[in-house]
Amino acid sequence: MRRILVAGNWKLNGSKASIQKLVTGIVAGAENLTDVSIAVCAPYVYLPFTAELLTKSVVGLGAQDVSEQDSGAYTGEVSASMLLETGCKYVIVGHSERRALFGEKDMDTARKFAAARKQGLIPILCLGESLAEREAGMTEVVVARQLDAVLELEGVQALNDAVIAYEPVWAIGTGKTATPEQAQAVHAFIRQRLAALDAGVAAKVQILYGGSVKGSNAAELFAMQDIDGGLIGGASLDAQEFLTICQAGQNQRD
Repeated sequence: MRRILVAGNWKLNGSKASIQKLVTGIVAGAENLTDVSIAVCAPYVYLPFTAELLTKSVVGLGAQDVSEQDSGAYTGEVSASMLLETGCKYVIVGHSERRALFGEKDMDTARKFAAARKQGLIPILCLGESLAEREAGMTEVVVARQLDAVLELEGVQALNDAVIAYEPVWAIGTGKTATPEQAQAVHAFIRQRLAALDAGVAAKVQILYGGSVKGSNAAELFAMQDIDGGLIGGASLDAQEFLTICQAGQNQRD
């Protein structure tokens, strides 16, 4: 049985004071959540500080993006090796906001995915469609295109060392959430596409749902056969709400 993973994405939020309060609360509440994996993805500048707060905790540390470059004249970029040295275990790649707001293309994401794996980080590969694409019946086409860019560059075996997050763009920060059945259908499609290449990889890979997951809907989402946790945005900024989501993951594996 795949282990549930709940990863918080803080986005462009936080200060030292707020992060200390948030992480202290999460760490204290996570002590008894032994059947669910938990991570928080902090802004670059707060990664070392967050790593200190997570010392000896079961909560893993992640970053929100990574450069495709290892080193060199790339002002403003942060490499996978740098993230590793700060204590990161995970890194988000291809988030819809990176794609939509910063013009990141499918192959840009694939190269970032490769750079992360090269250094031993676990990439959380984000896939998802816009509202217009869903309404046009293009969900599977879009998700397949985004996934195939990584498969073409790295091969299906690379997913043994990675996590996938399906995040319908229309349900991120909007308060709208795909129904459990809608989310399950896309998760199943992703797993079936991988299974056509390698059944073992498909059976093992964790596929998270990211799209306005809250304490009130997490249990219903996590109960779906192919949903293995969540990539949590706004709700990850509240320790109690985030822990409620983590508890929902724990309950699915009790």
